Amino acid sequence: MPDPDATAPSATAPVDAPVVVSSVRGSFPWSVLAERHPALLRKVEDAFPYGPGQRRALAALLTNSSEGMIEPLPASAADRARWDGWGGRAYYGRSWFDVPFLWSESYFYRQLLEAVDYFTPGPWQGIDPFRTFKLAELESAEADGELAALDDLALRPVEEREEALLHGSLWGNRADLGFRLQAAGGESTADSQLVANDGETLRSLFAGGTLCLVADNAGRELLPDLLLIDHLLRHGRVRRAVLHLKPYPYYVSDATTADALDALRRLVSADGAAGDAGRRLWAALTDGRLALRAHPFACAPLPYADLPEDLRQEFAAADVTVLKGDLNYRRLIGDRLHRATTPFAEVTAYFPGPVAALRTLKSDVVVGLTPATEAALDAAEDGRWRTGGTHALIQARC
Repeated sequence: MPDPDATAPSATAPVDAPVVVSSVRGSFPWSVLAERHPALLRKVEDAFPYGPGQRRALAALLTNSSEGMIEPLPASAADRARWDGWGGRAYYGRSWFDVPFLWSESYFYRQLLEAVDYFTPGPWQGIDPFRTFKLAELESAEADGELAALDDLALRPVEEREEALLHGSLWGNRADLGFRLQAAGGESTADSQLVANDGETLRSLFAGGTLCLVADNAGRELLPDLLLIDHLLRHGRVRRAVLHLKPYPYYVSDATTADALDALRRLVSADGAAGDAGRRLWAALTDGRLALRAHPFACAPLPYADLPEDLRQEFAAADVTVLKGDLNYRRLIGDRLHRATTPFAEVTAYFPGPVAALRTLKSDVVVGLTPATEAALDAAEDGRWRTGGTHALIQARC
């Protein structure tokens, strides 16, 4: 697998689309490394009764990631060579703020797992440091309300249900927006916040074959993903679905296999239409119509342009690959600052097969907007629309 250069554009990238870095004080990437990560380390330390060694390691990571230089994983780490090959050799000894943001942010989470002994044989091996946060969302009153809304949704025509579930999957932990169907002759709140909407194109790609859905977050955000998969399987819109998950905890909320099973149990235990969907999904897993996948590349600090061959073939064979969330979007676009009006199809032409993105905007990277849309958003919100999570997009390329 290639080691991407830290600053120079790749041979296929336009020279005016620089890689996102964190070195500009006050920028969104800078705030993630300088402010969000330190706050997260304190939350993780408070969430579990970690011992003195783990607490020292968390404190050392706080200092190193804020003020120091990037250090390699211990020689004993089973994936040390993998991270070396994923760019580490080029970045060790450099400031966290000067290397590609995608790489430094990803490596921070790998180092966090090292600090809490996630991979180390012993009592803390395999203990998800973010599990407390994920379960709190899954067991919340908000989740109860969203699942209860399915009973009313089940009474609507199939096409309206599909659109509502698609919007539920798009908005994640604001999924209640997805269940508010458009009023007659009017525009829903959710639709008015879309900066691009290729929903019709995406629905045309549900053609009775295979769907690959690359998940984003666990908890309340994974529930609508599962409900969308259930709908598509139930109504023959896809014959088989593959849910791609993370092989280990990542980016706080990213869904692992354990998180998917937690969400499935949450559905199965629910009343009404949600419980019915959970039981259908359980059956789909047992008979192979729904499969779970957790490839190591899911946690790679690399763009999807560097897909390994097995994943490339898998996505090429699918009717459509749907990428959920902001991180997957950044990887799809290359985490580069393309002009917002750059066509989505142009930037994703390398992807092996039809591809779609469902994403709320939480970072600077975006493409596929019309000039009028970009100008109106900038005038109204002075660029804050890119990172605040208040706007979203559905983009698809056949």
